[in-house]
Amino acid sequence: MGKGKMLANMIESALESGVEIAGVMRYERTTLSPVKLFLHDLFKTSYDLTLIKQYKLPEIRCNSANSEEFRDYILKSNADILIVGTWREKIKKEIFSMPKIGTVNIHPSLLPRYRGPNPYMQVIRRGEKKTGVTIHLMDENWDTGAILLQKEIDILPDDTGKELRERTFVAARELTGEFLKKIQTEVIIPIQQNESRATYFGNINEIEKMLDFKNKTAEELYATIRAFHPWLPCYITIGKHFLRVNPYKVTLENPPVSTLKEIMYKNIESAISEDKKENFIPGQIVAKDGKTSSLTIVCKDGQTLKFEDLKLWGFFIRPFTGIFIKNLKIPEVYAQ
Repeated sequence: MGKGKMLANMIESALESGVEIAGVMRYERTTLSPVKLFLHDLFKTSYDLTLIKQYKLPEIRCNSANSEEFRDYILKSNADILIVGTWREKIKKEIFSMPKIGTVNIHPSLLPRYRGPNPYMQVIRRGEKKTGVTIHLMDENWDTGAILLQKEIDILPDDTGKELRERTFVAARELTGEFLKKIQTEVIIPIQQNESRATYFGNINEIEKMLDFKNKTAEELYATIRAFHPWLPCYITIGKHFLRVNPYKVTLENPPVSTLKEIMYKNIESAISEDKKENFIPGQIVAKDGKTSSLTIVCKDGQTLKFEDLKLWGFFIRPFTGIFIKNLKIPEVYAQ
């Protein structure tokens, strides 16, 4: 049971391990109506569906993992084990306890840390250097079951959530294959999670994608921008306008004050008072370039972030981003 590339890698690892796949249930069946699912499968590339068709695997056509239909399928298939990866429903005990061996979940973090949805985003946002994949027994709570196997993954300095997720899929495939081979020949002893080390992070609030230069350091903002991609685009607010940030075109800078002044002076088109020249306020725009649609902005800690390839939010005004930036009067105009 799973979604997209995670499910595809689970299928591949099962086939490579020589086990029989009794059935595959896709995440989309629990979220889309039959008509929307038909259109989704017709027009959108789906790695998991491609494998299901390629290997002629039986697809479980239920709209919920907690349904009677799914329960009956497990009974009829005489399943030994149920493997779950990327699933929105909280599976009931009467379901996850049905397989002979049990139900295991593939969670993309090193449990008990970073329980909850989308840990790819959370580990980058909080400056972690390492994360991983955990296979654990499923119980009645979210991500709390006993640990069976774990695999560590490095988080690279320029990783966005997208790159980290892709590497996690590969690690999940390797770990699932290892698990399926071991379960046939060895005894895997479950290890209870240490609750004193447990952390849980829920879903991100939409407002958090609006960059807050006044209250966040450059490091915090840079981490947020990378963490949110590809799920949530981040925006710079200038007056009533919003500029969408390209996560691959952000540079964390730490120039000395003298250099910062020099940068600003070269980009100011009108004379400013001496007191403004001596002080830099969070949110202050110190450099701009309409040709590259770029802005350099001061953050809470005095460091700056340079944003290139910005895009105005709004279909009709997006082509005029360069003109909008060119006409900004700095340092009178501030990013909020």
